[in-house]
Amino acid sequence: MTSKGQLTQERLTTSMLELIQANGYSGTGLNAVIEHAGAPRGSIYFHFPDGKEGLGVAAVELATTEFGALLAEAAASAAGPAGAARATIEALAAIVSESDFRLGCPVSVVTLEMGAENERLRQACATAFESWITPTAQLLEGGGLPPAESRARATAIVAMVEGAVVVSRALRTVQPLAAAADAVELLIRQSSSAA
Repeated sequence: MTSKGQLTQERLTTSMLELIQANGYSGTGLNAVIEHAGAPRGSIYFHFPDGKEGLGVAAVELATTEFGALLAEAAASAAGPAGAARATIEALAAIVSESDFRLGCPVSVVTLEMGAENERLRQACATAFESWITPTAQLLEGGGLPPAESRARATAIVAMVEGAVVVSRALRTVQPLAAAADAVELLIRQSSSAA
């Protein structure tokens, strides 16, 4: 059973994640997180003694888990690696579109804003990206590519999708994500036929 304290910690983390997606890391203050979470004022430092940095790391870890679950669900329900990639990108496009282009990837936001200034946040972001590259590489290996080539292509795929999210938000259209889905699907199918 989840304790009241754990529920408060989860609400704070979820609020931080949502606010980072909408306002960026720098644009998210602790008072806004407390208000958004409906949490008691002293709860942040009780659950996150290192303040905003610790809460930011927890939010990046939550984003990592959520995207990992999305990727795993797509891999389990799609027909092969190309279908899994397309399903994942289409799910991301729906999130971006349904938020009226306000929400993007919180990991890329934190990386861009804090990656050069805060090693702990940079490392949390690196771990997040790695957790998406590794299963993508495993999908490609399952399609017959050698490990090193699978890793290189998986890295390119994650980078392409991250960039497509940013461009989609800027242009206020999911067309860049649709183009990324087509390109990623083609790359994976070519990889499979070359293997």
